Amino acid sequence: MSEDVMFKGSRVGLQLILNETADFGNIRDQLKKKLESALNFFSEGTIIKVAANRLTKEQEAELSLLFKRYGITLQAVDFSLQKSISRKQEEIEAEIPGIRETTIINKTVRGGQEIICNGSIVIQGNVNPGAKIIAGGNIDIQGVCRGIVHAGAFGDSNAFVIADHMMAMQIRIAELVARAPDHIEKTKCTERAFIRDEMIVIEPVHRLGAG
Repeated sequence: MSEDVMFKGSRVGLQLILNETADFGNIRDQLKKKLESALNFFSEGTIIKVAANRLTKEQEAELSLLFKRYGITLQAVDFSLQKSISRKQEEIEAEIPGIRETTIINKTVRGGQEIICNGSIVIQGNVNPGAKIIAGGNIDIQGVCRGIVHAGAFGDSNAFVIADHMMAMQIRIAELVARAPDHIEKTKCTERAFIRDEMIVIEPVHRLGAG
């Protein structure tokens, strides 16, 4: 299935980019999957902007309700006054590393594999020993993390790593490094690693939508 929806960052904030030729039903279904797969990347109250001329009022209302379920606000914006916005956005994204999107990997990452992304990464599977995940933004592992993970790789100290079972050999966030002890027991709950007081700390976290 082709990608009809995409989240992108820009100087005006986070944008929802829609395929102009796509059927609204396909757009809605793909959005549901993307939002469900990236539950922990959008903090509550996040505002996502969409071109006002892309949706009818009824479609905008329907998607607004969908986003609201995840604590996100959809905001229709008139971009018509911005000339060549698509071309300018591409130029900005090429020049500014802080403008990134989320990559979703729907499989286990095996030992010896390395995934590098300018933005955030969602792994719908395990990260096996010997695998490396490097992201400019956050890392969300919906499985067991036994490899090496590096979030905020380009200096973002606000980035975090979340995993259903955090057993990473090494966790890096921005310039800080935390190494695993010699013996790691499988965790019983989802945990998040982040920087607090210039140290990497790991705390239990409840996934949105989890029972």
